[in-house]
Amino acid sequence: MLKRDTAGMREVRRLGRKDTVTRAYMKQNTIFADAFNYYIFGGQQVIRPDQLRELDTAEIVVPYGADGAGEPEQKYRDVMKSLTAMQDENAAYLLLGIENQGDVHYAMPVKNLVYDAINYAKQVQKAANSHRKVKDHKEHGKGEFLSGFYKEDKLIPVITLVIFFSPDEWDGPTSLHEMMNVTDERILSLVPDYQIHLIAPAGLADEELKKFHSSLKEVLGFIKYSKDKDKLTEIVQDEFQELRKEEIDVLNECVNANLRLQDGEERLDVCKALEDMKREAAEEATIKATIKTAKETQEEILLQNLSSLMRTLHLSAEQAMAALEVPEAKRSKLVAKL
Repeated sequence: MLKRDTAGMREVRRLGRKDTVTRAYMKQNTIFADAFNYYIFGGQQVIRPDQLRELDTAEIVVPYGADGAGEPEQKYRDVMKSLTAMQDENAAYLLLGIENQGDVHYAMPVKNLVYDAINYAKQVQKAANSHRKVKDHKEHGKGEFLSGFYKEDKLIPVITLVIFFSPDEWDGPTSLHEMMNVTDERILSLVPDYQIHLIAPAGLADEELKKFHSSLKEVLGFIKYSKDKDKLTEIVQDEFQELRKEEIDVLNECVNANLRLQDGEERLDVCKALEDMKREAAEEATIKATIKTAKETQEEILLQNLSSLMRTLHLSAEQAMAALEVPEAKRSKLVAKL
């Protein structure tokens, strides 16, 4: 029981480190913008990093409410930012969230649906609070007064993107309907579906990876081919730039990349690091093969000596092994080979 609890605590710490490094990485505006530019705009640089802001009710104005109510603060997600962009001289607002997953979450559609619904509910509540504050309900209908949300009030769209930091296929559901044990389309047509928006490295073709413009290209590419060292070396040589500590931390925690910065270094030459790792792996394999050969040779000599004793002195296998002081743990294995 104690061992199981200890192993569980180690797993919790591992997941905690993974969450911490992926959250810190995706929180960078350049990386965050790159993910959404890929997913929404096919890699076009539409969202600029300087247009993104961490949610802060004191900084962002939303297009509803009589007193310029701020956006509701969101603390549930891994990373949540607001996007304010000008389109045709009008401000366009979006709330963009990212959920980082190191393992498949088999209830992801429900998880994200709840987060989005909470955010929309908070927006409605914020509008209602702002109207009550200025008492502007006299010119509005009963329905508006009761709901607190007026005809001219608008919600800010919320888009949640899931980043899967694993080389494995995402085999979980990607929609609410997939989680239901119902196939009757007449019923499903009455149940609003909810699709998750997912970036999973295993499902990205090499051409898709080229649509990223930040180090996210290298991180996702490394994760995708982390189980195929030859292919990984190939794409590193062709596509990779040097990696910083932020990317190295993500790769080490998510795929056990074992990349290390030397003291005083700020960037890592990944191609050289992989070549060093391959050389070390080859040297380790050679050492293991040498040890194995030595052990096999020792065993062959021992078997020859045992056979000689049994033949010349007419000893049993047990008597011969006792004479040569063969450990008890090895005797049954040797008897089978005599």
